[in-house]
Amino acid sequence: MITLPAFTLMRPATLAEAARLAAEPDARLVAGGTGLLPNLRLGLGKPRTLVSLDRLAELQGVEISQDGIRIGAGVTLDRISRQKDLPTALHEAARSVAAPGHRSAATVGGNLCLDTRCVYYNQSEHWRRSNDYCLKYGGDTCHVAPQGRKCRAAYSGDLAPALLALEAQVETTSRSTPLENLYRDDGASHLALSPGEIVVAVRIPAPKGRSGYAKARGRGAIDYPLAGVAMVLDMKNGQITGLRVALTGTNSRPFVLAGTDSLASAKVEDAGPLLMKLVQKQAGPVRTTVSAADYRRQAAAILARRLLGRLSQGELS
Repeated sequence: MITLPAFTLMRPATLAEAARLAAEPDARLVAGGTGLLPNLRLGLGKPRTLVSLDRLAELQGVEISQDGIRIGAGVTLDRISRQKDLPTALHEAARSVAAPGHRSAATVGGNLCLDTRCVYYNQSEHWRRSNDYCLKYGGDTCHVAPQGRKCRAAYSGDLAPALLALEAQVETTSRSTPLENLYRDDGASHLALSPGEIVVAVRIPAPKGRSGYAKARGRGAIDYPLAGVAMVLDMKNGQITGLRVALTGTNSRPFVLAGTDSLASAKVEDAGPLLMKLVQKQAGPVRTTVSAADYRRQAAAILARRLLGRLSQGELS
């Protein structure tokens, strides 16, 4: 790991000023810095300007009403992890991120905009240079899938699947849109943000059922998810009336699982195996981590089935 490259730190006082500065060439936004700064120390980028968002009041605050919840992009994960009146999926996802020191600095917006990860990318400059770099940074070959022309680095943020399952909208400096529209299925360019566009807040409608989040990782703390599953379940008389599932860690973007409407009216014991098949079919991990791709696919399926069982028994809300 090398020292940080030379840069100018700007601390704008208004959102408009921050957007203007962020649109300049070779500028990067920084909030908590828990994802960006380690990457810069690995030589993954040399921005001339870092635009800090720490002075922007517009990015702060958690507002809860009968219509739903609005969370500023600058709210820390530590606050989200400790705030019990938020949906359990969001609370559990935030609490699972890294370690307490990281969560005290990391922000909601930063976690949503987390860079994709790959064992060929998140390495030192010397390691990457000796391997002739990769398609995501500095090279022209994806070492994971060298026959293709697409980067397969995996998105590994924890909050996104929870918010996707909760049908969240994201507010930016230029639009309000369903959260899924923030992402593209491209490991090298997975964020669908225009130059200078800043994530301001997320809005969650009133919850429609019990929710939860579970993840598989190499260690019980600090690690990114090898696979993560968020779920919102609604039931009546022992039958599923609503089910929304979202995944992270397996693809280049977080995504909502398709086909769960086919499980409506099913009993949980019957829905579990069918849900696993949906996950196995749509989760697309490749060898972007030291863990086998098939292990991550199977882990995602098992996490989904277990989470369905937990929610159906009322263990989470």
